[in-house]
This record gives sequence, C-alpha cells and structure tokens, in this order.
Amino acid sequence: MELQLALDLVDIPQAKKLVKEVEAYIDIVEIGTPVVINEGLRAVKEIKEAFPNLRVLADLKIMDAAGYEVMKASEAGADIVTVLGASEDMTIKGAVEEARKQGKQILVDMISVKNLEQRAQEIDALGVDYICVHTGYDLQAVGKNSFEDLLTIKRVVKQAKTAIAGGIKLSTLPEVIKANPDLVIVGGGITGQEDQQAAAAEMQKLIKQGS
Repeated sequence: MELQLALDLVDIPQAKKLVKEVEAYIDIVEIGTPVVINEGLRAVKEIKEAFPNLRVLADLKIMDAAGYEVMKASEAGADIVTVLGASEDMTIKGAVEEARKQGKQILVDMISVKNLEQRAQEIDALGVDYICVHTGYDLQAVGKNSFEDLLTIKRVVKQAKTAIAGGIKLSTLPEVIKANPDLVIVGGGITGQEDQQAAAAEMQKLIKQGS
C-alpha cells in the first residue's frame, strides 16, 4: 500500500516547500488539476527535477485527445497520468497505448461514474494501471466519502491496482486501510494540518502496518 500526496491549492514554490517537509513519508506526489491549470506542466517538470526519487502524478483528468496529452505529461516528467473513467473507451485505450510507449502509467479516476461496478470491469479490461474511486470536493462538502465505492471496485477489478481519493484524514484512514487499496491519496489530510510532517509520518506508519 502506498501513500500519494495531492497538491491542489499551491504554486510551484509552495509545492516544493511542502514536498520537502513530507518527502520521506510519501511514495507519489500528485500535481493536482488546479495546479496544472494555474502553472501548466512546468509544475510537473519542476517537482520531478527537485524530487527525482518520488514518482510524480499529473492529474490532467483527460477526457479526449489522450495520446497527445499523455505524451506531453510524459515529456514533462510525469510517471503517472490521470484519465477520466467517464470518457470513451477509445480515449482510455489511447492513453494506455501512449503510456506504454513512454514507459509511464495510467490512473483512471472514477469521479462521477454512475454504474461503478460495470464501468470498473470494462476499464480493467483496457489494461490501465490504477482504478481510483474519488469523492470530489463538491460531494465531500455534503458529507460523502468513497469507502463503499472502494469495496465495490475491489470486488470486480482483477488486473489494475485500486486507489482511493477524496477527503481522507487521519481519523478515517484506518477504515480505508481495512479495505486494502494499493494506493491511498491524501490532500488536505496532510496539507491542511498544522504539522504536515507529523501527519504524513503518522499516515505512513498506519499504511505500512496495514499493508
């Protein structure tokens, strides 16, 4: 089980400062969609150069023209690129194809997917690396989480690794670990804490005990 830090509301200097704090406790650093929108793929490039030992995920949430976008993210140094589960099969196939060429990985984000079980099975058959259940920011605001969804996809996904994102914090982490995803994605549960290093260290400890 691995820990991914999601950076959403930072610029590049803030991102570097934050990652430096928690580098020892995380496996993957995610350059979140808002950062990519504000800073471009330069954010991916700079974080990868500053922290070559960490894998970097570019959260592009690709919906179309996947081959091209995966290629650009790969050129910037991304190790993993995200594609939306709600996009066309052709788009997901194009992403996987390009990722294979570049020696990179694809994470499919299931945000807003309606028939989770069926779609997870279909996507698993397309050869993606990770399938991620994700309660978006807007649904977290009304108290939703992804724990049930994780159990749903764990039942049907045979090849891809599973991941979970959306509102995970120290108090809810044990419940997540019980469901045994391959990747736990945490944003505000680390970045929003007063002592970010301590939060990341504690989370890593629980994850390592649970895996």
